[in-house]
Amino acid sequence: MAEINGCNLPEDLFYYIKKHVWAKPMEDGTVRVGMTVVATKLAGGNLAGVTIKKKRIGKEIPQRKSLATVESSKFVGPVPAPVTGTLLRGNDKLASDPNLAVSDPYGEGWIAELQPTDWEGEKGSLVTGAEGLEAYRQKLQEDDISCD
Repeated sequence: MAEINGCNLPEDLFYYIKKHVWAKPMEDGTVRVGMTVVATKLAGGNLAGVTIKKKRIGKEIPQRKSLATVESSKFVGPVPAPVTGTLLRGNDKLASDPNLAVSDPYGEGWIAELQPTDWEGEKGSLVTGAEGLEAYRQKLQEDDISCD
């Protein structure tokens, strides 16, 4: 785990930096999606709710279209799909404890799971590894964002 401007960012995730969303390919071919610690910081750090678009479960969500909505006292906004895929399920634990997305954003606080349509083709639009962390570092510096 790297720390950039006080923000913890795992090196093994794929990031859609513009919207502070991560994707993690799972062993079964699905992709788990969540918000970075940066997103939770920008939202105010205390979430009132995370709503999965249940009517869209089983439907294809195009890349960068909303698969969930996050609400805090400072922010209401979408969680975009980092890649195109069929929305399989949302994280039911967030219904009773939306702040899992804040306290454990890369573990128990994941948002949704997708069956990607073209992971190999679309993962190139995301950043990962050391290069991804450097790109994230630049974004945080440009936007003057810190998690401290």
